[in-house]
Amino acid sequence: MYGGRETEPKQEVYRVGVRIPPFWAEDPLMWFSQIEYQFKLANISADETKFYYVSSNLEPQYAREVRDIISNPPATNKYDKFKAELIKRLSVSNEKKIKQLLMHEELGDRKPSQFLRHLMALAGPDVPSDFLITIWTSRLPLNVQTAIATQKGASTDKLTELADVVYEMAPPTPQVASSSSANSEMAQQISELTRQVALLTQHISRTGRARSQTRNRRNNNRSKSRSRPRQPPQDHPHCFYHYTYGAKANKCKQPCSFQSGNSQGGRK
Repeated sequence: MYGGRETEPKQEVYRVGVRIPPFWAEDPLMWFSQIEYQFKLANISADETKFYYVSSNLEPQYAREVRDIISNPPATNKYDKFKAELIKRLSVSNEKKIKQLLMHEELGDRKPSQFLRHLMALAGPDVPSDFLITIWTSRLPLNVQTAIATQKGASTDKLTELADVVYEMAPPTPQVASSSSANSEMAQQISELTRQVALLTQHISRTGRARSQTRNRRNNNRSKSRSRPRQPPQDHPHCFYHYTYGAKANKCKQPCSFQSGNSQGGRK
């Protein structure tokens, strides 16, 4: 009370150091959550203080989205109004951007798995995974789409693994658009893919058996050559035993001219 009149308390703007992270346009709600944690750590609750912090730390390209709020803020609930409008306006902008990017992106020279990761990076966290898989599948070659269509309920990892295998085994060829022949072409592609897989399996099996047989023959030949002593030449003066073992021989078979101390004893 002063002079018979009650003075209304004024809302104070506290100057407390707060670390404002870089703005995250892909997820503005998360950005505001991080800032509000900073406000709690600094014991900031005043509406105007929070409004001044976020509006003064927003990058110019994003501040333009809410310039009307910054230039002419409401009398109350400045921060809440700023937060709600920025999230709403950027969300609409992101949806338009994502739609444009997804509509014009093609597989190119990437593998199917690389193409899906590229689309995920463009879409960000707000695009449902089912919708993204549908977009991805529609951009793949027909033979890869056919293989994926048989894997109902499979995980994303399984789908990308299968897509890469089919794409590498049967690269796409130019297709002539024809609704009347689409089913027959699809059946032919499935039949050809099945035939190629069978041939590849047979080839791998035959190659493995041939290599195993070759190794076994080599091992047997080496074993025989080590275990079978060589016979002396036909005109050699010593018998087999002295030719093979020299002075250490326990036997002798005539004719043999070996004598103890003979320098010619033993195999050379």
